[in-house]
Amino acid sequence: MRSQTAYVILGLLSVEGRQSGYDMRKTIQGSVGYFWGESYGQIYPALKRLAGEGLIVAAGHAAMGRAAKGRAAKGRGGRQEYSLTAAGHARLREWLAVPYREDPPRDEFLLKLFFGREAGPEVSERQVREFQEKNRRVLATIEEIGRIGTEKNAQHPHFRYWILTLEYGVARIRAALEWSERALEVLRQMESEGRRVAEKKPRGPAKRRG
Repeated sequence: MRSQTAYVILGLLSVEGRQSGYDMRKTIQGSVGYFWGESYGQIYPALKRLAGEGLIVAAGHAAMGRAAKGRAAKGRGGRQEYSLTAAGHARLREWLAVPYREDPPRDEFLLKLFFGREAGPEVSERQVREFQEKNRRVLATIEEIGRIGTEKNAQHPHFRYWILTLEYGVARIRAALEWSERALEVLRQMESEGRRVAEKKPRGPAKRRG
């Protein structure tokens, strides 16, 4: 099983116990979605594969034998709900113990900043300001999640791990905001230098009137 989506599903079921594909989408949006961009279109095919491998089972059918594996139980709103099997727990723990992969980063903001000279400092300055606003919004959201999560889940067995990931996100965003202030200073200086150079350029001879 190579799909990272499959491990996201196993992890969610280990925490939540029982969820439908729709529930997983909502859970991802409010938790791991802040640092793991999951393709929602892969959830349902992954659920089918995991059920076929016996790593998850339709909730309510776990005791009905091998033939029932993968058959969907109906949950809230008629949705198909699944739970983790012992084999699924074992596969999740096996994956967690393997060193994590270093996926190549893809950051369009940094890519545009790297080639920013072609557009001029004023364009990069605008994009850095947009970067700041987005990160301030995300920071406010994450801090609110931390506050509410602490009130509701402080006794949850997974809580300390959740808080560690949240604190990493907060620290990373704050560092990015600190960097962005220095970046704006540099870009403003470059813009000012560019204006001075333009003002010093000699003007051509005035044309004589006929």
